Amino acid sequence: MHKRAFWVGLLVIFQIILLSAWWTPPALAFTDEQKLFSQAWRIVSQSYIDDSFNHQNWWKLREKVLKQGLDNREETYSAIQKMLESLDDPFTRFLRPNQYRSLQVNTSGELSGVGLQIALDPETGELEVVAPIAGSPAEQASIQPRDRILEIDGTLTSRLTLDEAAARMRGPIGTAVTLKIQGKNGEPRSIELVRDRISLNPVYALLDSQTSSIPIGYIRLTQFSANAPTEVTDAIDRLEEQGARAYILDLRNNPGGLLQAGIEIARLWLDQGTIVYTVNRQGMLGSFEADGSALTEDPLVVLVNQGTASASEILAGALQDNRRAKIVGEKTFGKGLIQSLFDLPDGSGLAVTVAKYETPNHRDIHKLGIKPDLEVPLESITLTQVGTAQDGQYQAAVTLLTSNSVLAAAMRS
Repeated sequence: MHKRAFWVGLLVIFQIILLSAWWTPPALAFTDEQKLFSQAWRIVSQSYIDDSFNHQNWWKLREKVLKQGLDNREETYSAIQKMLESLDDPFTRFLRPNQYRSLQVNTSGELSGVGLQIALDPETGELEVVAPIAGSPAEQASIQPRDRILEIDGTLTSRLTLDEAAARMRGPIGTAVTLKIQGKNGEPRSIELVRDRISLNPVYALLDSQTSSIPIGYIRLTQFSANAPTEVTDAIDRLEEQGARAYILDLRNNPGGLLQAGIEIARLWLDQGTIVYTVNRQGMLGSFEADGSALTEDPLVVLVNQGTASASEILAGALQDNRRAKIVGEKTFGKGLIQSLFDLPDGSGLAVTVAKYETPNHRDIHKLGIKPDLEVPLESITLTQVGTAQDGQYQAAVTLLTSNSVLAAAMRS
């Protein structure tokens, strides 16, 4: 009797196993909102530099959100933002459709606003100025790199995301916005700025044959936009034809931009050598090399300050480590992380930190910056005084180029 019961039990178990092999529960159908969230989650899962995801279970985070449900697009956006905030990385962020379009314009065209490049301090989370754009209302109001932005039209910036803050400063030409600004050692002050058209032409160049004994080609690069390599190429070719025998490349207040633009511009000055190493989350090294396409071997000095960041630091580090240029000015901003942009199907997007970079000598400059060969403090000057006798850093570069007859050989050795 006991044996029969045992066999019947086995038969029931066998039938259950057999049935389960032939039947699987139907897959859950995701809503459009769940699909959008899942795609954002998957992009970060596959691309983000930290595979511990700030020491949290990335899969469980997804499951928790999907179980709670997403009823509309606003809830989905909010869920994506909260997901990214959990990474504690101010450079990895969600961009709503209008923000994503604006960011793309920022690297290729023209916009209206006050002309401030901004970032969140990775240590304090405070909104701060990376650099004012040359000729912009912000530059004319003497707003400086590292100034903190406390309020925008009375709204505390601590309550805003980076892109919300940027959106509040943009607007129609002729309209006003009030910023509460605090410098390093100063008291907070309110500044009313009138929005204007911000030109994103990244290059200004001229031949200076007045302030030195040799003709010096002066090139000011304000950002690494898509057209920057072509503009710098044209500037070097034009200055070579005019008889330039040395160069000053001004990267002050240049907040960076496209990595590829920085690499291509480095190749205009370097015939050989590594430009930059990239390190992904597996610790694997990639590198970008010079390709023998340098346009000139003339002596070169690069001007930098606290507003020199990201792709600017890649270029300055490449020229310094390869001994192609001397660096003059102040220690740079210190942003050594690389972000990629990812489209989402509804026109929104993600900026995700995918790698860090190292200079050719394997220096990691994140939060440290690049130290100049010759430190010269930046004095308060107007845009019209940049690159003139009133510009102390520029004059230090001129002196370096003209007083050392072996500088060119030292740079190329």
